[in-house]
Amino acid sequence: MSDLTTCLASAATTGSVRPACARGLVRQFAFLVLAGLVLGQVDRASGDEGVAPPATEAAVADPHPDLTRLSPTEQVWLDREGKQVVVGGAIALQRGQIEFFACPRRTKEHESVVAVDASSRLVHAGLLAIGLEAGTPVQFAPEYRAARGPRVRVEVRWTDEQGASQRIDAQEWIRDTRTGKAMAADWVFAGSSFWKDEATGEQYYQADGGDLVCVSNFPTATLDLTISSSQSNEALLFEVFDSRVPPRGTPVELIFSASQDDE
Repeated sequence: MSDLTTCLASAATTGSVRPACARGLVRQFAFLVLAGLVLGQVDRASGDEGVAPPATEAAVADPHPDLTRLSPTEQVWLDREGKQVVVGGAIALQRGQIEFFACPRRTKEHESVVAVDASSRLVHAGLLAIGLEAGTPVQFAPEYRAARGPRVRVEVRWTDEQGASQRIDAQEWIRDTRTGKAMAADWVFAGSSFWKDEATGEQYYQADGGDLVCVSNFPTATLDLTISSSQSNEALLFEVFDSRVPPRGTPVELIFSASQDDE
């Protein structure tokens, strides 16, 4: 039984909601509303034939007219039948230590392998739309507790210099500095958190600051690892697997789906 279901069952039995459950329910509800609004807007625009983006140059060049595009300005597509979220981006870093695998463009490209042309919150909404339920971010106090949530497979798709289409698990582009081999850890849909600006009352999804797919633990991560991974520069566990990653600027797509082990 999920934490969300447990909270609802407890509330039905006792007639009250525990504070921790209340915070979780608000968090889940906010994103269910977001996902509903996004998909509702797309469906109204496209009817039964799939998304119909605005008649612009970008729309004409849409590489996935058969999928549901979640925004006319962000490169996020929903494959409802395949239960996948497809996100467009490009190689941001070809060598060096990293704290992230993927971040939204113009955020943390200096420590991410891929910069995506999408906000973290829209990717989060897409994950909800394919049936995944956000878990809880990493906890450091009073003691360390790893991020929890459904495991998510992240694949990379691109066209190589010979014009051949390639597809690989994202872990193959990340080298574990302790072993010299590809990263073996899994990602989970931790779900980040909201931050409220007390001066304006506005709420912000914290992973929009760059923490989309992390390889160091952050409580603001949308996707985080299931292992303890330090943010300290002296103790970073992972680096770009430079012999495997295409040149900077190479267009790529990330494909998010439920891990087969969790299905």
